[in-house]
Amino acid sequence: MLILASKSKARQKLLKNLGVRFRVMPARVKEHADAVRHPARTVTANALLKARDVAGRVRKGIVIGCDTLVWQDGKAFGKPASLKEARAMLKRLSSRPHVLYTGIAVIDAASGRHAVDVEETRIEMEPLSDREITQYFRKVSPLDKAGGFDIQGLGGSFIRRICGCYFNVVGLPLARLRGMLKKFGVSLLAVLCGFIFNGCSTEYNLATHKEDTMMYSTAREVAIGDSLAAQVEKNYTVVQDPEMDQRLERIGARIAQASDRHELTYRFRIIEDPKDKDLVNAVSLPGGYIYIFKNLMVVADTDDELAAVVAHEVAHVVARHSIKRLQAIWGYNILMVLSAATKNAEAAQGAQLAYAFLLSGYSQEDELTADGMGAVYTKRAGYNPQGMIDFLDKLRKRQKKEPPQALSYFKTHPGYGRRIRATKEAIGESIDFDDFIDTL
Repeated sequence: MLILASKSKARQKLLKNLGVRFRVMPARVKEHADAVRHPARTVTANALLKARDVAGRVRKGIVIGCDTLVWQDGKAFGKPASLKEARAMLKRLSSRPHVLYTGIAVIDAASGRHAVDVEETRIEMEPLSDREITQYFRKVSPLDKAGGFDIQGLGGSFIRRICGCYFNVVGLPLARLRGMLKKFGVSLLAVLCGFIFNGCSTEYNLATHKEDTMMYSTAREVAIGDSLAAQVEKNYTVVQDPEMDQRLERIGARIAQASDRHELTYRFRIIEDPKDKDLVNAVSLPGGYIYIFKNLMVVADTDDELAAVVAHEVAHVVARHSIKRLQAIWGYNILMVLSAATKNAEAAQGAQLAYAFLLSGYSQEDELTADGMGAVYTKRAGYNPQGMIDFLDKLRKRQKKEPPQALSYFKTHPGYGRRIRATKEAIGESIDFDDFIDTL
């Protein structure tokens, strides 16, 4: 029996999501307060203190004690005592990088044997205004969170990058805990742990701000993209237009640099449907492939508009929406097929199925996520995110005149009102009443 010596809902949720059976027994101790000089030593001492307190109240079981604090420039930040303190804390933390420390202690209550360790994660946030902090506190209570924010909820939108274990910031560094429990003969997630703990890499993708289970490496994702790209270029004509290519590459490079995923080589290409040259569409594939239809390049006649569209597609890649769709529908086996060479019939058939499925469109939730992220990337890259709103207005007028095409850009997306709303929310603009009216 595992016993969690913490009342943290975030820690409990992480263990529940893993399917782990455990009991909650919050510790009743006074914590050490020497974090300014020794933050790592302090959290490990507090974690051990909590674990020992609970272990002393049970006869048997493996007790897990945890303690977390945020450290920046010689100052420690725990849970704020008031909204005023939380406001000042979040304002300061958003101004400069900081480090989150989590101490873990594991004790076998029957034998008294114990182990302690610490996890460190570096966090970079976007600078927050007083207004943004006020809006955040209206929706999320900061008083039960170290540093006054939550990475797995709305607070995740403030974070530009982390270095270290994502789950550490949520509240419990799972990879570290797994290694410690193995020393006590306890195995977490015998089947899935190998996939879950890949999230604790040197740099975790924060696009979705969720604990996503991924069953592949970046190299495998690129291989899958290679297979699917071959299908796209088999069915569509790759346009060779130096002027258009130069424009797309220039804009694409800036958007890619502004994105939150830099381990990929993004490839931007212009394609055309031989059967319908008026098609306005864009397609993103795993591994960094971005295809823009030639007529979309014409309709998006300003750089701001094209940048917004490219950023939207790059956001799909960063959030790994395509891989998640394949993973959810076909599971791991098809990913293995697609990552192999496509010289055999089974692999070719799998690539064709995946290709058709991805081009049928993402979910509306994924599209809205890409709209919000795309607006942020557009702005970071030095373009005006208003370009997406202008482009959507063009599509709306176009749709009124013509019926939607089988693979039209506006077929698989949410209504324009919702998309404009998502864009405005992402860049902090006020929302009008008209933004709540969906025209689809």
